[in-house]
Amino acid sequence: MLKKLSLAAAVMFASSMAFAAPASVADSAKGKVLVDSKGMTLYTFAKDSAGKSACSGQCLANWPAFTAKDGAKDADGYTVISRDDGSKQWAYKGQALYTWVKDSKPGDITGDGVGGNWNLAKP
Repeated sequence: MLKKLSLAAAVMFASSMAFAAPASVADSAKGKVLVDSKGMTLYTFAKDSAGKSACSGQCLANWPAFTAKDGAKDADGYTVISRDDGSKQWAYKGQALYTWVKDSKPGDITGDGVGGNWNLAKP
């Protein structure tokens, strides 16, 4: 019985790890925000449409896409979208996610409101 229980627990643990959310929630000076695995704030771009990134070229140099690894799966409001160059990017509730090159440390939110088009990604 214990062996069956341990196996079931291991399978459940492995399953939860395979579908773990790609971002975490952290506190910021403006409330709760989504952050990447390094604790860097994630942003959304107002010019994007649902499931489609409009950020490329210099925009993408300043606002790196929150990339999804091969085999990444949709879960918990997060979806994997395809960029025009074929790379994969995470989106949350249909909005593509990005970091900001001028945020230098976890907790920075200097990209919020830039150009009137960039917003904190909130849970």
